[in-house]
Amino acid sequence: MRNKDFLTEQLKKHFGFNTFKGNQEEIIHSVLDGKDTFVLMPTGGGKSLCYQLPALLMKGTAIVISPLIALMKNQVDAMRNFSEENEVAHFINSSLNKAAIIKVKNDIRAGSTKLLYVAPESLTKEENIEFLRGVPVSFYAIDEAHCISEWGHDFRPEYRRIRAIINKICRRPLIALTATATPKVQHDIQKNLGMMDATMFKSSFNRPNLYYEVRQKNKDVDRDIVKFIKANQGKSGIIYCLSRKKVGDFAEILKANGINALAYHAGMDSQIRSANQDAFLMEESEVIVATIAFGMGIDKPDVRYVIHYDIPKSLEGYYQETGRAGRDGGEGKCILFFANKDLQKLEKFMQGKPVSEQEIGKQLLEEIKAYAETSVCRRKVLLHYFGEEHTQENCGCCDNCLNPKKQVEAKDLLISILETVELLNNKFKADHIINIMQGEKTSEVISYEHNELEIFGTGKEEDDKTWNAVIRQATIAGYLDKDIENYGLLKLTAAGKEYLKNPASFKITKDNDFNEDDSPDEPQMRGGGAVDPVLFSMMKDLRKKMAKQLHVPPYVIFQDPSLEAMATTYPVTVDELQNISGVGAGKAKRYGQDFVDLIKRHVIENEIERPEDLRIRTVANKSKLKIDIVQSIDRKVALDDIALSKLLEFSELLDEIEAIVYSGTKINIDYFLDEIMDEDHLDNIYSYFKESVTDNIETAFKELGGDYTEEEIRLVRIKFISEMAN
Repeated sequence: MRNKDFLTEQLKKHFGFNTFKGNQEEIIHSVLDGKDTFVLMPTGGGKSLCYQLPALLMKGTAIVISPLIALMKNQVDAMRNFSEENEVAHFINSSLNKAAIIKVKNDIRAGSTKLLYVAPESLTKEENIEFLRGVPVSFYAIDEAHCISEWGHDFRPEYRRIRAIINKICRRPLIALTATATPKVQHDIQKNLGMMDATMFKSSFNRPNLYYEVRQKNKDVDRDIVKFIKANQGKSGIIYCLSRKKVGDFAEILKANGINALAYHAGMDSQIRSANQDAFLMEESEVIVATIAFGMGIDKPDVRYVIHYDIPKSLEGYYQETGRAGRDGGEGKCILFFANKDLQKLEKFMQGKPVSEQEIGKQLLEEIKAYAETSVCRRKVLLHYFGEEHTQENCGCCDNCLNPKKQVEAKDLLISILETVELLNNKFKADHIINIMQGEKTSEVISYEHNELEIFGTGKEEDDKTWNAVIRQATIAGYLDKDIENYGLLKLTAAGKEYLKNPASFKITKDNDFNEDDSPDEPQMRGGGAVDPVLFSMMKDLRKKMAKQLHVPPYVIFQDPSLEAMATTYPVTVDELQNISGVGAGKAKRYGQDFVDLIKRHVIENEIERPEDLRIRTVANKSKLKIDIVQSIDRKVALDDIALSKLLEFSELLDEIEAIVYSGTKINIDYFLDEIMDEDHLDNIYSYFKESVTDNIETAFKELGGDYTEEEIRLVRIKFISEMAN
């Protein structure tokens, strides 16, 4: 007969723990009683134990279906450490040779193996199905079960076939486990696995020890991260990037700056990848730079920070990745660098996918954008997304709560939104509602004749940011519901209807402004050091004077971000000036002396201590790429062919070429422009930059009347800067 003492004794015997965490004990009872069980438990909550202990106590072998080979090896190693016998746990996947697979099967037949980890791809192989049909199976555990749902952050089509394959092998109880699932994803999992009557165990998603912050991603992002890591020396951290190329490049930048960092992504040699993972777990490496392939099931309790270099594809992915910080309950800082252009890049990557997949992807991106831009408690937004209410107004552990914005009354705006949603029968998305409020005659508004509504244009004095804030905060308050499954349509809730009958004060905080085009007249905070406004102003005057003498626009000499960096780090020699972003050797020699003389005088007169630690070293391979690009242009290789050979998007190649010319290197792309552009078009764009006070592409796009593509404008700007400034 099982009792509380029995399970606690077994826990102590097999795992060395004296007590269970959270609802582990109740979950284990459910599995031992042969019930289908659904476990929703945040990262670090102890999900693995919920199937490991029952597997050791039950007759037969538990089949654990898991998505990642690295995760399987980790789990098997962990189980073998707890047991005296290596045969207690095995895995079958593509990494094993024939002899190893025979050994695994023999151990299972002998009854020595209590846990068998398999990837869904391995489970579908007929030979494995046939083998498992002859094995006494205790139960099935489906780990990372969110992979079943298209609305989950890591959808795997193979997971959709699990139920059918289990039926082929033998029907036994199921336990499905995930760390992140919205109500929609939970329903998908249960429906697909045929476990609608499963006993549900849901732990709170709140991780009180985690600190959440969103920072603007600008040109100094590398320096910001290097500074952060150096300020947290000796602590373990993970930096997530979206592309394998960025992972490799940024790991090299960290190494060049004296940080013990390693890279991890699925494209690496498996032995190197495993060695890097082990080095991080064994604390031989301080930082791991990785794609999202890293970390699932990795039980490192003392990760002290998780940095997202790029925006994740969904809030679920973000939550799971940040959940790898502070698993021991100690400090865990979660910092996300956000830029709208990263969001646009992700949307672009979705093109060519099925329409339904694109719609799902866009909705998931919209949610992560809303999280980044919101100025309300980040914990509140995250928990609301997962169907959990966080009643505390100020969590005291996110950037928005530590620096709260002033609230403004929005009662009338909320009433307008709720009335419009109701009037339109809950059938439209937020952007359509906002277009009606602002009087925007979009094709959709006109086709539905919503421009004829009385409310059309009544909210034109409020900007997008305000209307979005009202809608987002009304959703968190429960007055509106966003039907994510149905393209994000807004629906009026019962509480919303009640509010319309009895309106009360409704205060909002306006969303954070992540405008990437910083105003040239308002120097920003860069890399943790404040821009010196007096020096910045003096350098702008000097730049204006030089521009007049040389008959070029001021931005041709140095761009504003370069001046801001100078007004932060105070370079006092031409050599030091070359370390400033956007200033190469050519520009430093051509224009630099007057600027460093001015900075030197300012530093001496004001007794300024220069923060030399702000200098961030770049890496040689980046220089090599630039040299290769310049040499290819010298050989008159077509730019699209250069992009192809360097595995770059065309826009990424233009980024590199712009950095080259803005740093003072002269190049000639006339051969390419002559092939692809009309001469009049080229002259018009060139003339525009000659007369313009700004080199901003968006401004140029508007001013030129939309007759030219963004790529054409960027290409001509490269020609202009190269000829006029270098």
